Amino acid sequence: MHSSTAAHLRRTPAIGAVVALAAGMLVAVAPAAHAASGATLPFTSVEAETATTTGTKIGPDYTQGTLASEASGRQAVRLSSGQRVEFTVPRAANAVNLAYSVPDGQSGSLNVYVNGTRIAKSLPVTSKYSYVDTGWIAGAKTHHFFDNARLLLGRDVQAGDKVAVESTGTQVTVDVADFEQVAAAASQPAGSVSVVAKGADPSGNGDSTQAFRDAIAAAQGGTVWIPPGDYRVTSSLNGVQNVTLQGAGSWYSVVHTSRFIDQTSSSGNVHVKDFAVLGEVTERVDSSPDNFVNGSLGPNSSVSGMWLQHLKVGLWLTGNNDNLVVENSRILDTTADGLNLNGTAKGVRVRNNFLRNQGDDSLAMWSLYAPDTNSSFENNTISQPNLANGIAIYGGTDISVKNNLISDTNALGSGIAISNQKFLDPFSPLSGTITVDGNTLVRTGAMNPNWNHPMGALRVDSYDSAVDATVDITNTTITDSPYSAFEFVSGGGRGYPVRNVTVTGATVRNTGTVVVQAEAQGAAAFKNVTATQVGAAGVYNCPYPANSGSFALTDGGGNSGWSSTWTDCSTWPQPGQGNPDPDPGRNLAKGRPATATGSQDVYTPGKAVDGDANSYWESANNAFPQAWTVDLGSSYAVRRLVLKLPPSAAWGARTQTVTVLGSTDGSAYSTVVGSQGYRFDPATGNTATVSLPSGTNLRYLRLSVSANTGWPAGQFSEVEAYLAS
Repeated sequence: MHSSTAAHLRRTPAIGAVVALAAGMLVAVAPAAHAASGATLPFTSVEAETATTTGTKIGPDYTQGTLASEASGRQAVRLSSGQRVEFTVPRAANAVNLAYSVPDGQSGSLNVYVNGTRIAKSLPVTSKYSYVDTGWIAGAKTHHFFDNARLLLGRDVQAGDKVAVESTGTQVTVDVADFEQVAAAASQPAGSVSVVAKGADPSGNGDSTQAFRDAIAAAQGGTVWIPPGDYRVTSSLNGVQNVTLQGAGSWYSVVHTSRFIDQTSSSGNVHVKDFAVLGEVTERVDSSPDNFVNGSLGPNSSVSGMWLQHLKVGLWLTGNNDNLVVENSRILDTTADGLNLNGTAKGVRVRNNFLRNQGDDSLAMWSLYAPDTNSSFENNTISQPNLANGIAIYGGTDISVKNNLISDTNALGSGIAISNQKFLDPFSPLSGTITVDGNTLVRTGAMNPNWNHPMGALRVDSYDSAVDATVDITNTTITDSPYSAFEFVSGGGRGYPVRNVTVTGATVRNTGTVVVQAEAQGAAAFKNVTATQVGAAGVYNCPYPANSGSFALTDGGGNSGWSSTWTDCSTWPQPGQGNPDPDPGRNLAKGRPATATGSQDVYTPGKAVDGDANSYWESANNAFPQAWTVDLGSSYAVRRLVLKLPPSAAWGARTQTVTVLGSTDGSAYSTVVGSQGYRFDPATGNTATVSLPSGTNLRYLRLSVSANTGWPAGQFSEVEAYLAS
């Protein structure tokens, strides 16, 4: 099932409620008494597949490596030369950003029409920043097919107007259009130092690096002003502290560089806002610091109103970034993470940002060297991370993930991952309280090619060590997950437990396979979790490795729609499959969760269903009666039991007095076969067969042992249950 191969390898750089799909627009509607999920955005998105088109719709598709699988909504529209897609404008706007893809190695342009009239400007399209290969990441394929291009229309359009894009020769696949009313450019703040006054070239022709450095040096304690224009910066800035870098708005002030700030430390009070940084990163090279910020901005700093695009990582944060705030920004088309708190972060708030098309985790905290502490990702909207998770928390103390809207994760990723995957040492595992509240996950979770089965929409993963932190998951909405909703797993394949998890107040709709995918030992409590349109069964409870321990699901009340259990741990349910009809010859008890009123030493209840006749359960001694119970997962018309003791001749013949009881709900038990003695003799295999009466239907099988002539305890090495008499 699993291998020890990491889901993906992180390398150290150099130094996204009820979801409504209306008219193609993805919005989050807050449940009563709870904040809406996602960011408050200055634009409204319209999916191409909901627009009028002369092209060809593709998808939906969830298969890794296909174009549609990386599209928003897993659908898009392919245009050949002369074909168009026409959007109905959802709001007043004067600008559009378009997510698109063109074939590898090609570039071109799209004609733009407003209410049927072609405007002078066109949208450039290119494959330059797409088709990324990361062969060192296990399970990766060529990915990152889409890109984004933006355009000021030069006029205002109103809700209901029509904006069309038309291919001019190159095949273009159009995914989604963002319509925005861009405010006028801001004016220079009084007392600020303009980079143009220091020699910067707003035409983008000259090298403005030294002018930026001179302006920063001159403005200590004040503001560096970046007027409208395009500025080319050819090497990174450092020594940035106690200064504000401010532009006229992210549509007007544009810095062209792949490395903006690169510094290991800063005294802080750095405030970067209201301009764009557009890079030229076309491949992922983890030894290169091709990031907007690489390292530290120092304490009490902020980033706001930024547009970051075509970089490796938006912000790769190491060192002291205490109390940093990153807000109201867009991070698009990065070849790796959107933002990563790479250890030591304290009191960091990342909120109200929009991220699309990341090549790794969109937002991540990785507690390398020292724990990230008391930090949060709140009210962010995340779309289409194409090689990892929407949000990933790798270790850390007292972390919060609140009110985010995450959609369309692809290979190797969940919507949210809470994990002890360390990647490198020294690593600080999860501790304190991890709060996961008010998040909405849409079409999240994916098939993991390294595991050959899926990752859930929300995953708690004891990858490299036990999860012992308190993990509180509340007010979650999971819609259209292609596979499972909640997953509990030890992804490194070593069977570490997941403990102390509570899931309260979740709504699950149209999940492809199961609501709960439990593959680790441990426990979680569920309360007020409701599910509809469940694809296969409510629960898949098959810990890996086999016999590593059971996962206990505690019913806290108010749960509905997911009471059934997938019954065959030798197979993985396919989306919409439903439980298969069991083979009449299959042992229904094998590998199922087992409990008992008592156990002696290492002879635990699971030993009686592990498929090994040489291991066994033994009850507490000298304490009859003792009971052993197995959950078969669903109700079955069981007709025959085979009870076994180890076949070795060292086990002398004995008679055990057993009563067989059954239940369909785990609470009310009735007698199926009354108390009687069963003879176990190694000369005849040390087995006893129990025939159950016609009409027996049970999910929970209980054997009550009141006597044993060979030892003062109940003993079974295997309990087998069959449909055939």
